[in-house]
Amino acid sequence: MTTLLSSAFFLASFSNDPEYTLPEVIKQYTANLDKDIVTLDKVANDFSYGKTTAAEVKKQLAITRLAFKKVEFYLAFHYPEYYKEHLNGAPLMQIEKEGTQPKVIEPEGLQVLDEMVFSDNPAEHKHEIAALAKRLTTNYAMLLTGINTNKRASGYGITAMRMELVRITSLGITGFDTPGSLNALPETAAALEGMKNYFSQNFTDNDIVSLFNGAINQLQTSRSFDTFDRLAFIKQYIDVLYAKLGKLDTTSPEFLNNTSAWNTKSTSIFSADFLNPYYFSALKKEEDSPQLRALGKKLFYDPVLSNDGQFSCASCHNPEKAFTDGLPKSASNIQGKTVLRNSPTLLNAAYADRYFYDLRAFTLEQQAEHVIFNRDEFNTAYSALIKKLQNNNSYTSQFKKVFGSNAVNRENMSKALASYVLSLQSFNSDFDKYIRGEIADIPQNVKNGFNLFMGKAACATCHFTPTFSGLVPPLYSENESEILGILEDPKAKSPKADNDMGRYTNRIVAEQAWIYEKSFKTTTVRNVALTAPYFHNGAYSTLEEVVDFYNKGGGGGLGLNIKNQTLAPDALNLTLSEQNDLIAFIKSLTDTSAAKQ
Repeated sequence: MTTLLSSAFFLASFSNDPEYTLPEVIKQYTANLDKDIVTLDKVANDFSYGKTTAAEVKKQLAITRLAFKKVEFYLAFHYPEYYKEHLNGAPLMQIEKEGTQPKVIEPEGLQVLDEMVFSDNPAEHKHEIAALAKRLTTNYAMLLTGINTNKRASGYGITAMRMELVRITSLGITGFDTPGSLNALPETAAALEGMKNYFSQNFTDNDIVSLFNGAINQLQTSRSFDTFDRLAFIKQYIDVLYAKLGKLDTTSPEFLNNTSAWNTKSTSIFSADFLNPYYFSALKKEEDSPQLRALGKKLFYDPVLSNDGQFSCASCHNPEKAFTDGLPKSASNIQGKTVLRNSPTLLNAAYADRYFYDLRAFTLEQQAEHVIFNRDEFNTAYSALIKKLQNNNSYTSQFKKVFGSNAVNRENMSKALASYVLSLQSFNSDFDKYIRGEIADIPQNVKNGFNLFMGKAACATCHFTPTFSGLVPPLYSENESEILGILEDPKAKSPKADNDMGRYTNRIVAEQAWIYEKSFKTTTVRNVALTAPYFHNGAYSTLEEVVDFYNKGGGGGLGLNIKNQTLAPDALNLTLSEQNDLIAFIKSLTDTSAAKQ
């Protein structure tokens, strides 16, 4: 975590530029936000001493958040870490290293305030609310000291707006950003208003201004959070704005390449190239080729990789089952024994900064190594494996064609496997084609299901668009894990929590903190129509069981005492019809075309 001192150093690290002037609209919005934050600080302090009411705190927080949203596109783009840690990060505890040991850090900022102030009884949190408001005042004052000397700020306005459109789609209209108030729609309107005014002061394009106005109008005329037509909003306005602004984005923010998987050259938030898969791999794009991929595919299906010659990667990742195996827990190389957990799909698996349910691997290459070394899986070592390949004329010839002489080695084998897994992309489902405008229509229940997924059912607050996984937008550079309270047996008369400790036991010392007990990676819901059974323990046989579990509020909602459950334990109150629509949408995300390559 960035300390206040180091943050101040970062903010001051941009040298003064006599030719740089902060855009007038940004000056206005940052000044207005400063006044509202100071007022919020005073109101929250008064509330802590009983001098004002919770209603007044709610009112001022709403005003402050609207002021923040108008300038969010600028602040979040230029100060992403500071934004996340001090201004508007998720209300989730995090860890930072103290030597090699983890230290739990409490969240702070506007999102945390939203959750507390709009809770059932904000008076229970009155002193915390006052302390958070005071810290926000201090943190924002420090941010203001660096704004006027940020030379980059005038050069990437379009890029910042496009990133905000991604944030609106994935975090704004889903309610992720407003966990207590659910003021997602007015706040999104404020964000679009701020961008429109910035755009109007710096560019001339009536079509884009008209799109901003249309989007704002749809938000302002919508009846409620639950009934808002998010699909129409994204398809008619947000994705069109994303494409049109992209044509004006002539600058190339190279610094994003090292910090984000987002491909700024993409033309749709749901396009196949929206994310750069090579961001997540040690393999670089210029190193990849059809020949390397073919070699990786051959290795993937060859049991020579295992010690006993009986297991291949495809043993647990069958392309006919969307690269899973259909078992609750995958078979091991020991008869009658299974491995610890369920086999996840490899379709879009590359789009992650961490691998396995417990996030113990940091790269695709490292993920493969865990399987190779695992005694219950391939149970071998690279030395023995490389020797096998070197003694195989077909492999030595193929490696030589791809890499040149002396090519059969650990590094090149890892590159080949990574190349094949990177090719297993899945962004051409019927839903993708519809939202991109490539097909005319999809069934109404699928449309209803998407709106539920993105709104009332709250699925998209953990399964973020467009991967519909825990890869966190808008930078898509880190994975979330969640504590859901998964049951050992959902069919049992008396519910009992599964005893797998998940991320807490991933053997990464710096993550052995209580906040990760029974925490598991948030996997994609793309192609889940083909990947039953579900969750890390494979205990849930159908999507109906999974949706019912979420609808009841996970383990906590079922009455279990789940430490630090990150899924809200409140029932969603979805009707049976709504549950069926939700499942229809999830099934529409099926695309296994990569398996046929």
